[in-house]
Amino acid sequence: QVQLVESGGGLVQPGGSMRLSCAASGRTFGSYAMGWFRQAPGKEREFVAAISWSGVNTYYGDSVKGRFTISRNNAKNTLYLQTISLTPEDTAVYYCAARRGTTRTIPDEYDYWGQGTQVTVSS
Repeated sequence: QVQLVESGGGLVQPGGSMRLSCAASGRTFGSYAMGWFRQAPGKEREFVAAISWSGVNTYYGDSVKGRFTISRNNAKNTLYLQTISLTPEDTAVYYCAARRGTTRTIPDEYDYWGQGTQVTVSS
């Protein structure tokens, strides 16, 4: 089992950048595929990015491709999401999630979730 805690959210102006972190408990973080999802009010949870347990393979949702970068440091049990060129459409609660096995883009295929961190893009 793994527990996840996101941090790094807040208010940012359009065009700005932000780095989200997800700290994982336990000794087996390196065996989990990880993902970032987001959910805006009144919308379904949306896939943002995913990374394999080794960090070699990464995947991105179409709306963030080229602007967001997912990475992980298994020695520090931490997942990251670097964002740039943010727009108001990026405003959402951002969640990290973990699953054993290969990466997936569907929220229901993830086993563990953090509590989320709010990102608000506004001038």
